[in-house]
Parts: sequence; C-alpha cells; structure tokens
Amino acid sequence: MKNYHRLTPLFLFALLFNFSCAGQKESHFEMENLYPWCVVAYDSLERAPAERIKMLKEMGFVKYAYDWRDKHLDEAAGEIKSAQENGLEVIAVWLWLNAQRDSPGSLSPANERIFEILKEVELKSTLWLSFSPNFFEGLSQEQSMDRAIEMIKFVHTKAEESDCKVALYNHRGWFGNPHNQVEIIQALPELNLTMVYNFHHAHEYLDEFPQIVKKMKPYLSAVNLNGMQKEGPKILPIGTGNDENEMIKHLIDEGFSGPWGILGHVENEDVKMVLDKNIEGLNSLKLN
Repeated sequence: MKNYHRLTPLFLFALLFNFSCAGQKESHFEMENLYPWCVVAYDSLERAPAERIKMLKEMGFVKYAYDWRDKHLDEAAGEIKSAQENGLEVIAVWLWLNAQRDSPGSLSPANERIFEILKEVELKSTLWLSFSPNFFEGLSQEQSMDRAIEMIKFVHTKAEESDCKVALYNHRGWFGNPHNQVEIIQALPELNLTMVYNFHHAHEYLDEFPQIVKKMKPYLSAVNLNGMQKEGPKILPIGTGNDENEMIKHLIDEGFSGPWGILGHVENEDVKMVLDKNIEGLNSLKLN
C-alpha cells in the first residue's frame, strides 16, 4: 500500500493544481459553452434550415450564431422559429454594413429585412455588427470615429425596438482594429456595447495579442476560434496553427470563460465535417 499520508505539501499542491487545470479546460470547452458560426453561408451541401438544425442538435450544440446571405432571407424567420422550437438558442445574428448601401438613418433592403424578421419571430438576441472598409476610406481617425459612432447609434436604436443588443465584430480595415472598437465602446457607455473577437481576422495583431486581450476583456462577449499562424492562411483548423493555443491561454488567464465559437468557414466543404475537425482540434490543445 502506498503511503499517501507521507506526500509532501508541495506534491499535494501540484496534484490539486493539475486536477484544477484539467477541470478548467473541460468546463471552458464543454458543448454548452460552444456555438457554431458560419454554418449557413458555408456548407457545400446547402442544407435546408430543418436539416441544419437537426445536424447541430445531433452534434450536441445547444446554441448557434446565425450568418446569412441575401438568398437565405426568405427562410430566415422559419429557421429561427424552428431553432426556438427545438431548444436551439440563436445567440447572435450577423449584420454587415456597406457604405454603398447603408448610411445613418437608412439601411439596405436586406438589412432592413433582418430587423423585420427579428420583430416577426420576437427574437431577443445580439446583432454582430461590422462595417465594410469603404465606410472609412479617406477619413482621419477622428472622422472615422465620428462616422462609426453615428452609425452604431442608429443601429442600436433599431436593435432596441426588438429588445436586442449590439456587439462589435472585428472584420477588416479600420473597424477591424480592436483598439478602435474599444475606443468606440468607451465613448458610448450608455449603449452597453460588447465585442466579438475573431481569431481569423486577427493575424496582423498577433504580436500584441496579450496586450489586446487585457484591453478587450471588460467588453468581450464571445470569441470565434481558428487555427492561427502569422503568415496565414486566414482559415486553419483549430490545433493546426502555431499561435491559437497561447492565444486561448491568454484569454483564459485574463478571465474570459466563453462562449467560444467553432467555425464552419470553409468554402466547398460539408460544414459538419469542418465543425468536427475544429472540435477535434480544440480538444487536442494543451492549455494547462
């Protein structure tokens, strides 16, 4: 029989610490804390809404974020209702603004329809808001900030009509800069804005990621994961890059506990296989 009563205090501490770390990883990445993203617009099988919801439930997801293209809008209300009826929470809806179609006080027909759908299905969710770089071309930092704030106030007012929130989504260009997003949020405290941080749009910020995490953490509401290496490519399965492991550790160390997005963002592939590969990669990470 082993003499467990002779274990040193240091050994006991190390043992307990390892158990704690393992439990932390499990609690962070259990299915209830994960959601799929980019599963509507990216799917070589082009599943119908009922097929998509069935797939996500069978995979063990209990929520997802709704991305779309114009061709999906005729089915969007039905899909959201079906998700609700099947106990699948729609935690977010994508909203992309383009200066050729959207301006303060006026949205494109497709974006207006999104707000109509939110009211129709009585969905209380979060709009993931991002801007095309053309919104800020040729503008100074001050002008860009003023234009972003004006547009966000307009969108936020429309979102409030459906009891929805707004989260800033980093994509490309001026608005994709997390420093600018934090500045916007701090300039509009009354709106209670949050941030959605996307690894797949973060390559140019890898060198300063630990500092960015500290700056973003008070406002983070979701993080979409991806395999990461500085030289690209943009999309990689989780676990196949050089940097995502340390990036996730930085987030956890700063106190972010999820939810975490699993990307289906691959052209011409079955989105289920893409999600499976990313979940497998996430489970392979050594975060302790």
